[in-house]
Amino acid sequence: MRITLVKKVLADGQDCRKCRDVMERLERGGHLGRIDRILVADESNPASAGWMAAQHYCVETAPFFVVRDDDGQEQVYTVYLAFLRDVLQPPSPTTETSEQEVERLKDLANRNGLDCL
Repeated sequence: MRITLVKKVLADGQDCRKCRDVMERLERGGHLGRIDRILVADESNPASAGWMAAQHYCVETAPFFVVRDDDGQEQVYTVYLAFLRDVLQPPSPTTETSEQEVERLKDLANRNGLDCL
């Protein structure tokens, strides 16, 4: 998987407010290292790589993320929390297995007339 972050830089050289917020969240969560590439949509340069990516993916807001799977499929995320949930913190198979195991044990206990669970 390859993750690209596209952020907007204002004419004064500062990241836009939302981009600063997302960068801070990535750092606080220890996720910044998972970002493979950062492209900048520079307000003072309409030909910058970030603007080209935004045009290519038909995205009008910053920041956004492009996630390219190993099979070449790409998914664009314009909402940080959805990106966090789906890519950076997906449910682990062990969590799902544990929940299934608890349900199986409850069902077994109920069939055997036990109230221990």
